[in-house]
Amino acid sequence: MTTILGIETSCDDTAAAVVSDGRIMRSNIVSSQTDLHAQFGGVFPEVASRAHVESISGIVNLALAEAGVSCEALDAIAVTQGPGLIGSLLVGINFAKGLALAADLPLLGINHLEGHIYSLWLTPDYREIEFPVLVLIVSGGHTELILMRGHGCYRRLGSTLDDAAGEAFDKVGRLLGLPFPGGPAIERTAITGDANAYDFPRARLEDSFDFSFSGLKTAVMREATVQPADRGHRGRGVEKRAKLRDDVNISDVAAAFQDALVDALVIKTVAAVERFGAREILLCGGVSANTLLREKLSAAANLPLRYPPLALCTDNAAMIAAAAHFRLREGLRSSLDFEARASWPLSENTYAD
Repeated sequence: MTTILGIETSCDDTAAAVVSDGRIMRSNIVSSQTDLHAQFGGVFPEVASRAHVESISGIVNLALAEAGVSCEALDAIAVTQGPGLIGSLLVGINFAKGLALAADLPLLGINHLEGHIYSLWLTPDYREIEFPVLVLIVSGGHTELILMRGHGCYRRLGSTLDDAAGEAFDKVGRLLGLPFPGGPAIERTAITGDANAYDFPRARLEDSFDFSFSGLKTAVMREATVQPADRGHRGRGVEKRAKLRDDVNISDVAAAFQDALVDALVIKTVAAVERFGAREILLCGGVSANTLLREKLSAAANLPLRYPPLALCTDNAAMIAAAAHFRLREGLRSSLDFEARASWPLSENTYAD
């Protein structure tokens, strides 16, 4: 049995987990910073990295203790190398390097997106996956369609050209005065809303599997807010200055926005399935927790759809350890001098034909 300690600090969650044979979670500890960043309406990078420094040692020790293993009993240590916030990544990477060096253990730097995919291997009712599969990764910072022909074989078909799905949820949530993070808040608010109250756009991007959500965000802003006086201004922060109109039904806006965003994801995913003959669809990342997305994708695809349990949708270290298992099995290792990567396309992580 191969046992790996995983460490994840790519954004605002400090996480550590122990996983055996890529499937058996022996511990999975996550220290969330959500309350810490709520005052900013999003993740504040410097605050996140400092919080990681303060908590990482305790979180790793707790993960080892809960799993009932010592460092000497581990076969390897895995850590998120990227993509993510550089300051946050460095905390986890440096801690993992020190631990691996002290314990004389193999170290593996793992792509965060690959980790999200392998969260599907940690489901309680796991059964063998039939390749090729179409993977839809939807999180706060990433929206990507990946064709996966086997372990370690990734081909990126499309990605977002602007906001990721999770970012769009956060920005529209902020427009509507909802709490951070925006995804869960919008989903709760949309329950009592009418998705047909507004006809928000679904970006088509013909002959492409890419996504775009900036137009949808702008359409919501125009319908729901009083625009700032400096209409000519463009760029970050416009949604912070826009004032919500008094006559707007927030539930209707939330429902219509969520419906439009989910439709855009589903349309592209189903088109990719048909083009490349995928046998299953894997849905992962924080936005995979969205009930409407699960329901619409399952109904439209007419294929087996897998998604993680809620606890594994968001960032965690068990998924990092699970991904590392399959790399370790192929004899792969990382050197102790590898660097954090703020951006890192998953297609660069292919290690099999």
